[in-house]
Amino acid sequence: MTDDALLLRLCEAVLATSLIELLWFLTRGRAGPPGLVPNLLAGISLALALRLGLGGAGVLWVAACLVAAGVNHVLDLRARWRRPVASPPLRRQRS
Repeated sequence: MTDDALLLRLCEAVLATSLIELLWFLTRGRAGPPGLVPNLLAGISLALALRLGLGGAGVLWVAACLVAAGVNHVLDLRARWRRPVASPPLRRQRS
């Protein structure tokens, strides 16, 4: 197997695993923590862009996947910013 064919198969394995993970989360009734689905979709979009680029697809297809990854990344960040962050209580310094 050539290096190019191996890279294509590795991309396909990552895509298949990610899609199975996404379907598993969606069929459980709840999708896990906020931002998980957009995070997975961003990763799937990036892996698909890589797969299409390595496979010789047109630039527009790769660009569409990269735009989808960017949009999902923004949705992921938005969900993370809305989530309250637990911080440890401040300690008073002794004087």
